[in-house]
Amino acid sequence: MNIVSSIMPPEELSQEVVRDFPEGEFLFFDGIEAAGESFFSAEVFITYGEDLTEEHINKTTKLKWIMVMSAGMDEMPLKSCKEKGILITNARGIHKIPMAEFALGTMLGHVKQKALLMENEKARVWNRNLPIEELHGKTLLIIGVGAIGGEIARLAKCFGMKVARVNRNGRENPWTDGIYPVSGLTQILPEADFIVSILPSTPETKHLLKEEHFIAMKDSAVFMNIGRGDLVEEKVLLSALEKKQLSHAYLDVFENEPLPEGHPFWSMENVTVTPHLSSRTKNYLPRSFEIFKHNLHTYIKNNKDYMNVVDLERGY
Repeated sequence: MNIVSSIMPPEELSQEVVRDFPEGEFLFFDGIEAAGESFFSAEVFITYGEDLTEEHINKTTKLKWIMVMSAGMDEMPLKSCKEKGILITNARGIHKIPMAEFALGTMLGHVKQKALLMENEKARVWNRNLPIEELHGKTLLIIGVGAIGGEIARLAKCFGMKVARVNRNGRENPWTDGIYPVSGLTQILPEADFIVSILPSTPETKHLLKEEHFIAMKDSAVFMNIGRGDLVEEKVLLSALEKKQLSHAYLDVFENEPLPEGHPFWSMENVTVTPHLSSRTKNYLPRSFEIFKHNLHTYIKNNKDYMNVVDLERGY
């Protein structure tokens, strides 16, 4: 069984998986170009999901399973994989701890005026009259709950926040106080102090937020996007920020990345830009490989106990 990886993991991880699965012939490369012809001999392929093309899939004859070591499927040739009957699993869920901490840290920093405090420190300004607030009692709206949103909700409840959620499947979550369909966004938005989106990029979520949604927000509301940048057209968000229809936007993802040097978001006082790093953690690959190892056991045993099977129609 040839297992080819376009990810070059730390040596301790590669040695561990080779040791645990002696029935596999593992080849690790730094990128699919480095893998070259080895890719076409693979029965199992490990990737971040950004290097495969339709041409790769159409030419392969042995590939049966792709393990994507990320959650996003934006650049995966899903149609070709479906036509070939290739199983795809991903690392969905491993981001919940770093991304939930990022979201709560950002919200805390906002109410505690962290950015202004840092500016005052640099300028040696002693000002005890800053409008410091609390998260306690604030209403958080999470768009797209899932594993990440569920962890954000859990941590938010620890701070005494009210938590509402919007999603399509209506799954219960013990940490949320109310569930709304996507069609009910304008109903709950006027109550939200913080709006956090963790939605993936799919045909259903692309440009989901419209002008009407920002009009419905409190002018004191804070919008945070740590999901995908195509949730809202940039011109719509720019207009809402210029019109002060919301207080602040914390943006970790963008329609085009990296964000161009001259983009207005860089210089707007009511925007904070971070370079798509909310999910970053040194535990990323170890957690991904735990899912891979579980699924490789399943693959070898030929049973159905896979984690995170991707629906090739929905794209997640």
